[in-house]
Amino acid sequence: MNITVKEIADFVGGKIYGDETFTISNVSRIFESKENDLSFLYIPTYEKHLLTTKASVILIKPSIKKTRDDLIYIEVENPDIALQKVVIKYFTSPTSFSGIDDSASIHPTAKLGNNVTIGKNVVISIYCIIGDNSVIYHNSVILENTSLGSNCLIYPNVTITHDNVIGNGVIIHSGTVVGSDGFGYFPNEKGEFTKVPQIGNVILEDNVELGSNVSIDRAAMGSTIIKEGAKIDNLVQIGHNVEIGRHSSLSGQAGVSGSSKVGDHCIFGGQVGLAGHLEIADQVMIGAQSGVSKSITKPGKYFGSPAKEIRTSFREEAHIRNLENYSKQIKELEKKVSELESKINKI
Repeated sequence: MNITVKEIADFVGGKIYGDETFTISNVSRIFESKENDLSFLYIPTYEKHLLTTKASVILIKPSIKKTRDDLIYIEVENPDIALQKVVIKYFTSPTSFSGIDDSASIHPTAKLGNNVTIGKNVVISIYCIIGDNSVIYHNSVILENTSLGSNCLIYPNVTITHDNVIGNGVIIHSGTVVGSDGFGYFPNEKGEFTKVPQIGNVILEDNVELGSNVSIDRAAMGSTIIKEGAKIDNLVQIGHNVEIGRHSSLSGQAGVSGSSKVGDHCIFGGQVGLAGHLEIADQVMIGAQSGVSKSITKPGKYFGSPAKEIRTSFREEAHIRNLENYSKQIKELEKKVSELESKINKI
């Protein structure tokens, strides 16, 4: 694919410095670029790569100095966002197949919308509904009475169990399971675990994206709900009856225990863990590897285990790092006090 600099600049609303007729054929990171590539610079620590990059065209902020005359610059306020727009428009790979493969097993009661694409060995069970323009890749399974909206993309080896409701524009990556049983047991008089039937479902609202190997448990009763626009990274565990708010983001290996509720526009770093039955307010950011044992009722940044307001947590961490020095200082003070007491006793 060849795209002119002018076409890119017009699309992202950028100002050109250099030859607007030049064409690029690929996009890449600034330190891995090749000739005829489009790259971007938005982090100050990457400015050093501007001197050595082999890219031909760079998306930059107005504040970045244009230090090389042999490069073409497109000046935009947010180079990272501009590049992603270019990638989405020009470099997103089309589906490698179309139509319905003969090996797919589709129950006669299932309803398929227009322009649906279904790959090899896909199973679509009784009373399922698949919306217009949705793509289901090879070996994925959708069990009975589940609905999938329009313009969804289901990658290979995804399992969606029975009675679930999936909205429009949902993306689910390989290895993910939607609607596995919740972790529900009670001990009998002998201390043996008895399984509690998990009779609820999972609801994924519009434009949710699930990474690979995500596990979302069905509700014991009612619904586990991932709300509109939420993004969930690889290897995340969502327990039964959890709610994840609109446009919230959970990074890899995060875990949310059963019946907890996460607000809108929250961001969890990697390996964040929430205990069960908690409520997290809207617009809460929780740093990586934090453990949340109590509800968070105010927006803000939190960190640590147990998680605290981030400034409090950082102050405590600073004190912990200085414990050895504090210990030495205390011993020195104790020695001086002892010497003073000895002198006073001699008077």
